[in-house]
Amino acid sequence: MYRKAIEELKLWKEKSERKPIIIRGARQTGKTWLMKEFGSTCYEKYVYINFDNNPRMEALFQSDFDTERILLGLHAETGQSIIPGETLILFDEIQEVPHALASLKYFHENAPQHHIVAAGSLLGVALHPGTSFPVGKVEFLDLFPLSFPEFLLASGNEPLHDMLEKLDFSMVRVFSTKFTELLRQYFFVGGLPEVVKIFLHTHDLKEVQSSQKQLLSAYEQDFSKHAPSRIVPRIRSVWKSLPTQLARENRKFVFGLVKTGARAREYELAIQWLLDCGLVNRVDRVTKPGIPISAYRDSSAFKLYGLDVGLLCAMSGLDPISILQGNQLFEEFKGALTEQFVLQQIVANTGINPFYWSAEQSRGEVDFVMQAGGMVLPLEVKAAENLQAKSLKSYYQRYQPVKAFRTSLSGYREEEWLVNIPLYAIHSFAEIAKQFLYR
Repeated sequence: MYRKAIEELKLWKEKSERKPIIIRGARQTGKTWLMKEFGSTCYEKYVYINFDNNPRMEALFQSDFDTERILLGLHAETGQSIIPGETLILFDEIQEVPHALASLKYFHENAPQHHIVAAGSLLGVALHPGTSFPVGKVEFLDLFPLSFPEFLLASGNEPLHDMLEKLDFSMVRVFSTKFTELLRQYFFVGGLPEVVKIFLHTHDLKEVQSSQKQLLSAYEQDFSKHAPSRIVPRIRSVWKSLPTQLARENRKFVFGLVKTGARAREYELAIQWLLDCGLVNRVDRVTKPGIPISAYRDSSAFKLYGLDVGLLCAMSGLDPISILQGNQLFEEFKGALTEQFVLQQIVANTGINPFYWSAEQSRGEVDFVMQAGGMVLPLEVKAAENLQAKSLKSYYQRYQPVKAFRTSLSGYREEEWLVNIPLYAIHSFAEIAKQFLYR
């Protein structure tokens, strides 16, 4: 599978002032594969160390941070010589050995000629009290599930991928039925590499759902393994409440749906833990779309979305037959799957973490608002064929953004105040919006 993130690693390799880089992301997003693919295609060779359940490597990093001694130990462990610039050093599950994480500072300062890529699921990265994190001495690359364009490439639909990348909407319109069919598949399968691989090899949706449920079970086992025992039950309760929370009309997170009588302060740590692990995405409310938008955050009102649209389908027990029933899948949970998809594409392709806006004294609400180019851009998500956008029109009249944006299954079109972007092209939201910022 092609991952766009490999291009960022190639740019990292060519930097003159290179620091060790840490690939972050939830478990099963493909960090190990990406590291090894980068090592095998862009270097003469690579050495790979997995710190999970590896007492010998834990002992190697325990005594001191002498980089020459550590390199000698890596040579002994792997049986391979390490040549600066030619051999890529790969550290996997680095959070399992905190001293290995701390050693990256000393590699940067004392042995910058060596190229080091580390990977760690966010599980446990920040959960070692007293660990010296190499602040300012490392770079980061966040890895997410496959985006829809990456799914198109993986499934052999390169021409369709290229149409989207070129924003050739006249051609996209011709093949809209095909795009919609593939989008239905993506909604159900999601973007976790192992699940995508099973789907492409078997095209068996029950096998897909079985794989997703195994992953969900593994995530829950990680709660017990890595989280403080006192908050594990609360983490599980928040995690299992996601489908119920998102099935609500306005999606706003309600603690009473986690447990009757629950209060925010009782679940703050549990939510933060899930955020740190990359298993949920939090979208806070803003009271006003001002600049900087973060200054208008109302952190008492927020929505929690999952990691992956396919996993959300599995958590909800959605029947595989739904993928065959026209466009009903896009409207499940009152359109929550579609919002999950849109958020997932925006975060993965732009790095922007959106907010949402709602009016104080009315039901008006805009699904996502984002700051870009010194402006705040509103984006309304429509899963149904009914494309009325009363809240978005009200927002536009009140705040006068350069344009308002809507994403739906309809084709691309520009109106006087509104731009409609097809759902299957929403990963290019930032690129499309940029055209209007500087007119």
